Parts: sequence; structure tokens; C-alpha cells
Amino acid sequence: MTRPIALDIAALDLDSIAGAQGRVVLIAEPDGKMSQPARRVNRLTKGALERFLGSERFGKLKEGEAADLAFPTGMAAEAVQVVKLSRRAAPEIARKAGAAVGAAKNSKELLILAGNLKAVEDLILGLALRVYAFADHLTKDADPEGGVTVMVSKPEEVSAEAVTALVEGVFFTRDLVNEPANVLTTTEFASRLEGLKELGVEVEVLDEAELEKLGMRTLLAVGEGSETPSKVVVMQWKGGGDENPFALIGKGVVFDTGGISIKPAAGMEDMTMDMGGAGVVSGVMKTLALRKAKANVVGLVGLVENMPDGRAQRPGDIVRSMKGDTIEVINTDAEGRLVLADVLWYAQERFEPTGMVDLATLTGAMIIALGNEMAGVFANDDALAGAFLKAAEVEGEGAWRLPMGPAYDKMLKSNKADMKNVGGRPAGSITAAQFLARFVKDGVPWIHLDIAGVAQVASGTDFAPKGATGWGVLALNRLIADKYEV
Repeated sequence: MTRPIALDIAALDLDSIAGAQGRVVLIAEPDGKMSQPARRVNRLTKGALERFLGSERFGKLKEGEAADLAFPTGMAAEAVQVVKLSRRAAPEIARKAGAAVGAAKNSKELLILAGNLKAVEDLILGLALRVYAFADHLTKDADPEGGVTVMVSKPEEVSAEAVTALVEGVFFTRDLVNEPANVLTTTEFASRLEGLKELGVEVEVLDEAELEKLGMRTLLAVGEGSETPSKVVVMQWKGGGDENPFALIGKGVVFDTGGISIKPAAGMEDMTMDMGGAGVVSGVMKTLALRKAKANVVGLVGLVENMPDGRAQRPGDIVRSMKGDTIEVINTDAEGRLVLADVLWYAQERFEPTGMVDLATLTGAMIIALGNEMAGVFANDDALAGAFLKAAEVEGEGAWRLPMGPAYDKMLKSNKADMKNVGGRPAGSITAAQFLARFVKDGVPWIHLDIAGVAQVASGTDFAPKGATGWGVLALNRLIADKYEV
């Protein structure tokens, strides 16, 4: 398990700057005007900071960017990192500045002279998110990680705990998505979610016998070719009043070969991330519990493995959902919607939620449409969609709403069953959303998030190294805080 970096919020102590080890971070106004900590650093370095702030190099830095003064004279630190950032910087700029600090951090101690910066929590959030490395399977011991001390004018107004609750949720998601499938089996995944009981989350694990009794045959059909048993995990956070919960539903395909409709070998190793939707739901539930959210939220994840085998479902099979609708399976690689269909229906039957959001690494077509910058947003309710898009924008998590409509339903028509599980190549992400919409009851506000392009990336982002991003944890946490907390 990857733990967030240790954060210590302390009162500004100018006399400690000279002897600080490791790296020292200084916040500098874009106009070069020196703050109290800056004047002390300038005096210690015999005017080196003032010369830098007046240089062409500093002038070319964009707000939120940083540059190093290596081995500064008069200081014990190995470097002073100068971050160009105004005292009243916008939260997104402060986060990017923090990420720049995190990207440059080594294993040594870090002292941040934040002074009277308004967006201190955003700065340290960006830093903490960027200082992530999935090292669970490295045999070489890493160097001990030095902590971070943030010196501010009013330490009582800064909450490291609030930041850590967010980072813990994101890291939980990243760790789950980064794990290989031989480690993160459906059983292991369920076990890790049971660990949330320690935080006050009520957790139930439904096994195959229970799922069969409930009629979740489309979900069970996906896992028929695997030796690892299919499961549904239900996580309840009861922090609100007597109101019905808001529901988060995640696709948890721990490995996706495509089944009998097998994928090409090239790139199949990336299919360890096909449980990304379930990973995000898990991370959100952890953050809600850590910050004691005053809301009722239920998280449900369908955990399966899609493998080819003599028992695996075949193209042409017809399966019956928990709702009762029949589905002709045209392509066994369109399995995620079969998982979600049953879990969506179960969530509504049992909890009568005030609204639902499902997340899935559902379609390759989503990557073709939006690349790795945006998740696809599909919704039956403008108010809920608008609230989510606002939350995603505030948190800097790219999302774009795409259309839905009856015309796309025609592409799912089957001659043998109530519907097909695919509608062909055109509008592939939209027809997938239309399929899921058939399992949403009238009057239930619902969003489908296709996160195929954003759950895992091949190169680092501003806030994450290569691999799992944890996209969605921050936006969904904010949506719940803004719209559903009492």
C-alpha cells in the first residue's frame, strides 16, 4: 500500500531556514517582490535570490513553474527551489505549483516556505499527489522518504488531514489499478475492500451462489471462463440522515482477455486496468470515510475476470439479466456493460438511490474520441450532469458530455433477444451508454462515465507518474460534498 508523504504544518520560523537540510521551496511573487521569507533567503545567499528574481530566466517562468538555485551559499540546503506563484493564486495554479515541487523532490527533507499563501492546501495537495510511486513489487529497498514541513503564517488555518483524506483515496485507486492480475484477483480485491470496515464503512461481499439467487446472470456469464470466482462488493457509508443513499457503481474486470472474442496480444498486459471503474469507486469510499462525509453513499463493484475457457460464454449466447431482459452476446469483449447492467439494477432494487454514477473503462472508442485528456460523460439528467461537470472542472479532471438518444437504440436491436450487447463500430461509446440506460429506472438521475482513456496513461501527467491516475476520486468527492452532504 502506498502511503501519502508525511506533512507537517508549522509556524513560520525564519531562524530555521539557514540550517534546513535537503531542499527548501520559496514562493516568489510574479513581480519579483520579496516576502519576509524571501528577504531572509536573499540575505543568507548574499543577494543571489534578488539577482535571480530580476533575471530573464525568472521572467520566462509561467506562474506555477519553478527553477532551482543549486547549493546556495550561506544555507545548509542542497537547493532552493523558487516557485513563481502569487499570494492569491487560483487553486488550479497552486496545485500545479505543488506538483512541480513534488516532481523535483528527492528522498531528502523538504521545507516549504509558504508564508501567507492563500491556497496552501491546494499547493500541498498537488505536491502529495505527484509524490507517488508504485513500489510494492520492487525487490530493491527504496531510500527512506524525507517528510515535508510547510511553514505558514497561520498554521491553525491549514488542515493536513483534509488533504491526506483526498490523497489516501486517490492512492488507494492508483494502487488497485496498478496491481497485476495475478495479485489482484477478485478475492484479493474484495478482501482489500473489506479493510474499509476499519474506517466505519459497512462492507458486504456477495458470492456466486448469492448472485445466482439474485438473478445476476449477465454478470456471472462474464466470469464463467475464469478460475477466480465472480463477486459483488457493497460498501455503505452512512454519514447523513435518513435519506436514501447516492450510488456509485464500478466495473471491476480484474483482467480482460476479451474472452472467446480474444484481444490481440499486443497491449493485452494493460488489461490489468479494466477494473479502473471499481478502483475509483473504492477510492471515493475511502476518502468519504476518512473525512467523515455527512452523506449517505453506497458503492457497489462487480468483480469478475474475462477469460477464454471451455466453460466461457460464446458469441451468440443469450443471457438473461437480473432485470429480466434477454441479451444476445455478439462480442464477449463487450463484457463490462454486462457486469454493470446487473449491478445497476441491483443498486436500484435494494437501495432506491437518489442518483447514480457508474464508472467503467468501457470502450476503446472513447480513447479514439477524447484521447487521454477527457472522460466521456453520458447522462439522463441535466442537473446531475451539470453538477458533475462543474465538480470535475474545479478539480482539474477532464470530462466532456456526449449525446444520447433513441436513434442509437436501433443499433442494439436483436432478432433473437431483447437487445444485442454491441451496436457495431459507429458511435461505439454512445451505444454502450444506451445499453446501460436500459437498466436505469424511470426517474432515477444517472451518469455513465467512460474512463477508458483517463484511468491509466502511458506517460506522466501533471499530478501522476506513468500508470494509474486515480482520475475521478476528487471530482466525485466534490460532487457529493456540493450536492449531497447534509
